[in-house]
Parts: sequence; C-alpha cells; structure tokens
Amino acid sequence: MLTYLTVPVTPFAQNCSLVWDDQTKQAAVIDPGGDLDRLLQEVQSRGLKLEQIWLTHAHIDHAGGTGELARRLGLPIIGPHPGDQFWIDGLPQQSVMFGFAPAELFTPTRWLHDGDTVTLGSHTLNVRHCPGHTPGHVVFHSPELKRAFVGDVLFAGSIGRTDFPQGDHDTLIASITQRLWPMGDDTVFIPGHGPESTFGRERRTNPYVGGT
Repeated sequence: MLTYLTVPVTPFAQNCSLVWDDQTKQAAVIDPGGDLDRLLQEVQSRGLKLEQIWLTHAHIDHAGGTGELARRLGLPIIGPHPGDQFWIDGLPQQSVMFGFAPAELFTPTRWLHDGDTVTLGSHTLNVRHCPGHTPGHVVFHSPELKRAFVGDVLFAGSIGRTDFPQGDHDTLIASITQRLWPMGDDTVFIPGHGPESTFGRERRTNPYVGGT
C-alpha cells in the first residue's frame, strides 16, 4: 500500500508531501520547499527510508530546500520538466525577493517529461507535464491510490497563478482540462496550497474551470 502525509512548510504554507511504501518504508518527498528539520522528524518518527526528492516545479516555496536536502542525505532529485531550468537558476534571487532563507542551487538528477513514470518500492506513479503556472510544471498521479499531487496547477476553488514569468492562462486551462480531468472525477488531488478536493468537484464548482 502507498501512503502519504501532507506537511505544510514555509511561510507560504506549501503542501509538501511524504509518500511511502507501507511494506518497505521506502519514501519520497514531493516539493521540499523548506522546514527540512521538521520534515526529517516526520520521516524519522515513522521509520521511513527517504530515498528520492520529486519536484512539481521550481518556485521557491516548492523547491527552496531541495539542494540542501539532496546534499545532506545524498538523494537524487527527480523533476521537474526542463522548462523550469530558469526558475532553478533563479532560486537565489527568489529567496531574496520573498524573504526565504538562501536556497542552494541544484541540478536535477533526472528531468521529467510527459508520460514518464516514477517508482517507489513496488509502486509506480505517472507523470504528466502540466505547464501554465510554470513552463516545466509536472504532476504525479497514482491510479492505485486515486490521488494526484498537482502542485500549483489546480486548487480547491481556484487555479494556479499565471502572472509569473512564462506563465500562461490558456496553457494552464488546457493542462487542467486535457491532462487532469481524464484521471477521473473520483481522483483526490493534493494541491500546493490549501485543502484537498476531487477533480469531479472542481469540474462542477470551480469558477475558473467549472463546466469544462
């Protein structure tokens, strides 16, 4: 069985997720934006073996702790898509701009592309490239759990911002309707901020994409 725990981190209350295989305790962390000691306490208290870092995109609140965590534990960095290289390069400037602790630069061990998969123990998650919020944004989908970790693509009652460099509203809407909705109305998604919801609920009620 695959299990996950959402831990809000950074002053932006970013939903960092720990995902692990119940049997082997092999774990990955999705979007370690900061508060690394708190994250590692959660790992230790559950007896997990943290083996990978998965990134949806490279904004500071999602990726700010990545370089330090990878260096401290010798972890591979998986994702995001190469379209976010310029955001990774700009992490030090993002740190200053948003009042975060200095972020260490990093080079992903493996870039992700649409249709790729990531593996954790005996479990496989599908990768979808969902640009619009950032050009290199990806989403991790577990058909087994009927869960999707969507970063800042979609929120309960809202959608990701598109006013950052290389953001694009029409591209974001297309990512949601063409790549998220086919995962099924009963799929629960874990957004980058705020509460979980389902794709079905957002299709019905979200004012930005309802009825699509």
